[in-house]
Amino acid sequence: MSPLEPYHVLERNLALEMARVTEAAALAASRHMGRGDERAAVRAASRAMRAALNGVGITGRVVIGDHDPGCDADTDPDCGLGDGMPVGTRSGPSVEIAAQPLEGATICATGMPNSLSLLALAEAGGFAPMPPGLYMDKIAVGSGVPDGALGLDRAPGDNVRALAEVRGVRPADLVVCILERPRNEGIITAVREAGARIQLIQDGDVSGIIATTDPESGVDMLMGSGGAREGILSAAAMACLGGWMQGRPLARTEAERSALREAGLDPRAPILALSDMVRGDVMFAATGVTDSAVLRGVRRWPDGATTHSLVARTKSGTVRRIEARHDLRRKAAVAGADDPA
Repeated sequence: MSPLEPYHVLERNLALEMARVTEAAALAASRHMGRGDERAAVRAASRAMRAALNGVGITGRVVIGDHDPGCDADTDPDCGLGDGMPVGTRSGPSVEIAAQPLEGATICATGMPNSLSLLALAEAGGFAPMPPGLYMDKIAVGSGVPDGALGLDRAPGDNVRALAEVRGVRPADLVVCILERPRNEGIITAVREAGARIQLIQDGDVSGIIATTDPESGVDMLMGSGGAREGILSAAAMACLGGWMQGRPLARTEAERSALREAGLDPRAPILALSDMVRGDVMFAATGVTDSAVLRGVRRWPDGATTHSLVARTKSGTVRRIEARHDLRRKAAVAGADDPA
């Protein structure tokens, strides 16, 4: 039996298991929300996600991870997720893992919006390789935009006017989400000159990209540069949720250009379509840590918590939203800890 066949058989179970994994990471991170310690929040989320993944019936390999540099996975079984790390029970389908246990560590530590726990699964070769530390130019919108209408090869203002035409509205009716960074100031200026409104975010552009697929979010488009590996996770989300996206890895130094070449990518800033970044059957899950336009954050109450998640898959196009209530006292008793989150 090929790896794809059991993956198909287990698709419903895997969807729920993925939500359980991102829930575990979000619950762990929520203990550190607003406490000003980014590293503690990341470590808690990474360790919780790895522990949860190791209980899932898959033969998984991490290709995009979030390993804690202060933790030695060879000696500490509670370390986070590193590239190449095997995960799962090793008794299920062979899958690749792209994970961001805590997207937006700074905003979690300061209690700001848009922090998420993210996970994507794919068949072998499903995720484009992406070296750590790179940035990526991104443009993303929801469904219904014809091929060629928008693109990273066009000026930001032209993209605003083109989307307005496609949507049958004025540029002033559009909201563009942009990560507030000095490197994005030119895009911010161009979008304002085109007449569109802007939602500036401090961190967590994956949340902004997902928001473009939800008509209730108030976000129509995302533009600007952010993390390249987060771009691959965003592409997984957009492939599952029916959105459109392009990305362009930015190699600023010879070392980064060399890393791109070693990963099999052209360092001459090629534009990557959605199908270049993710391929085949892909599943995606996200759980809110702090509130965002798409998902509510963790709500903690005495001895428990409530989480809000979404799970989606390219093959079926189904998007499931899951609200879960967690009895942490009971979980702690089973786990033999004070609070597993």
